[in-house]
Amino acid sequence: MPPSIPKPWSAFLTELDQALQEPVEVRCIGGFVVALLYGIGRPTADVDVLEVRPPAAGGQLGQLAGLHSALHKKHKVYLQQVTVLGAHPEDYGTRLTEMFPGALSRLRLFALDPYDLALTKLERNSPRDREDVFQLAKSIPLDTAVLRKRYEVEMRPSLGNQDREDLTLRLWIRAIEEERSKNGS
Repeated sequence: MPPSIPKPWSAFLTELDQALQEPVEVRCIGGFVVALLYGIGRPTADVDVLEVRPPAAGGQLGQLAGLHSALHKKHKVYLQQVTVLGAHPEDYGTRLTEMFPGALSRLRLFALDPYDLALTKLERNSPRDREDVFQLAKSIPLDTAVLRKRYEVEMRPSLGNQDREDLTLRLWIRAIEEERSKNGS
């Protein structure tokens, strides 16, 4: 039996799936993944989309389910193609997890693994991004050595401001390790 999709996403995604004429793969990041796949309770009204396959389907998805679309107006949730994300781990596509396999016929949603997801939040580093990373560190729990290595090997070479991102990652890891030492884990 396919995994169930929670409300309001179930009706929204089912209607989108039925409107599609061909199979479409959506690679998701952000709060939708944090909440629905990794179980961190936080509200979100959008599915942040890193990549659509085939790429030509991106426009159709935006029309059908983007901000201000009929599906958005009906269900109060929407898809959002992420265009401001500067960097992500190079090999993220080899570590994707399908969300809700078998629940939809044409639409397949894939999520970045927790390390890759955390690293997508590095450049922006907003309070919400930091909270998501710290919650992932607790719930998964993230191995800080894996996080550091993936950053150094797959992401750092493509960054514009390596010194700033190096510092941000060091601060994140220090905060994660301090929290773990306080809690004895």
